[in-house]
Amino acid sequence: MSQSTVSFVFTGRSGISEATRERVLKAAADLNYRPNLAARSMRTQRTGRIAVVIPVTGLNLFPVLEGAVSTARDAGYVVEVLSLSRSPEEREGELASLIDSTEYEGVLSFNPMRTPRVASDAAAPVFLSLSEFDEEMHATGAFSDARPVVEMMERLVELGHRRFLHVAGPSDFPAAVARRDAYLATIDRLGVESLGVVGGDWSGMTANRCVSELPDDAPPLAILAANDVLAAGAIRAAVSRGWSVPGDVSVTGWDDLTMSAHFIPSLTTVFQDRQRLGTDSMRRLIAAIRGETPPEQEAVLQRVVWRESVAPPGAR
Repeated sequence: MSQSTVSFVFTGRSGISEATRERVLKAAADLNYRPNLAARSMRTQRTGRIAVVIPVTGLNLFPVLEGAVSTARDAGYVVEVLSLSRSPEEREGELASLIDSTEYEGVLSFNPMRTPRVASDAAAPVFLSLSEFDEEMHATGAFSDARPVVEMMERLVELGHRRFLHVAGPSDFPAAVARRDAYLATIDRLGVESLGVVGGDWSGMTANRCVSELPDDAPPLAILAANDVLAAGAIRAAVSRGWSVPGDVSVTGWDDLTMSAHFIPSLTTVFQDRQRLGTDSMRRLIAAIRGETPPEQEAVLQRVVWRESVAPPGAR
């Protein structure tokens, strides 16, 4: 393998096949090789650096960040993780200064932000802002896709369930609204009974209270909770009332929290591949930096994980 081939891979030059690029990167990883960024910058006017911008506060972004950072490093880039101010106006100014500094070849923002105007476009880095979160870092885009609700309800009907309840999340979360709307539409389409939409926040105590207030003759019942914490509250209330889960009450959640697999019964839920989102986003950014065709994105970032909390009515 020639020195020029290695150089072309690490400087992002075109004309290198994907197979050759992978061999170079694997060899570099085995040898713990890292390019001299200062020398490369002087030769190519490229810094070999990528900035990842995250909000000061917000949801747990670690899986997304892990996917993005590891992908960039595997491609030979140094990654710096930066946070911006809470104020939208201050964030825009800080982002413009960051891009205008020309210290980075690319900037990936977890905040949904417009590409700022900078003093010079000549050496401006490639900028990519994720569309999967809104200004409040509430899930949107692929993560507000409520099709798993439909899949779970259809399966529950196949198992024999005819009565349902939805424990909803807050109405200012696009994903919670989408799950609620999918629930209501599926109730109408399948012609089954709904005991209503209850809740309205992410508190397990709220879910507990809502299920505790159901009539004694509610079972057999299927409860679709908007996340795993709500599902946990619903399960606790059901068991406290002497209802078996999943015999009298089947329960589903959303998010596939680590604890969900260890509930008794283990919880049927929806896994969101946030690491894949970070990986795919960084691959798009790197392709744009190198002038390459962007890779195809993962079509589905969510999937139902079927576990013990769902069964035919009366199952023991």
